[in-house]
Amino acid sequence: MNTQTNFADLYDDEDKRVLKLAEDSLNPRINRIDEIVEYAREAGLQSIGIAHCTAFNREADNLRQKLTDKGFSVENVNCKYGKVLFNDLVPNYKGVSCNPAGQAKYLEEKNTELNIMLGLCLGHDMIFNSKSKAPVTPLVVKDRKLKHHTLAALKDNQAEIAS
Repeated sequence: MNTQTNFADLYDDEDKRVLKLAEDSLNPRINRIDEIVEYAREAGLQSIGIAHCTAFNREADNLRQKLTDKGFSVENVNCKYGKVLFNDLVPNYKGVSCNPAGQAKYLEEKNTELNIMLGLCLGHDMIFNSKSKAPVTPLVVKDRKLKHHTLAALKDNQAEIAS
């Protein structure tokens, strides 16, 4: 049986709208934050959420200020939101767990229209993405070894230089 996939059929009207907005806001002369701002403006969004790791508190505050200065309403929530005990989620684990599902719920309750992920751990980012009601875009991924410059691991052994 020889079937060909019409890949255009994989996209609904909302997906096509997002693709158009992304294309319309694409500008190789601006950085990622400004690109997110342009996308949000093109989309007519007013409320942006930031879900971040506590290791990125300062950067999240700076991002919130930049977005606020651009006229957006911004909600900011760190990964320890709710102070969930790790043992309540995974028996025999100690400490306070990160709470990506709680971050997604918090931003949903604040009616954010776009959420930015800032330095969430591997796995936590997956949970946040799956639970977020608003679309999610990553700004920084956590990479402890490479100081959050993951791309270096793909460039001619640069990852080894950083160690």
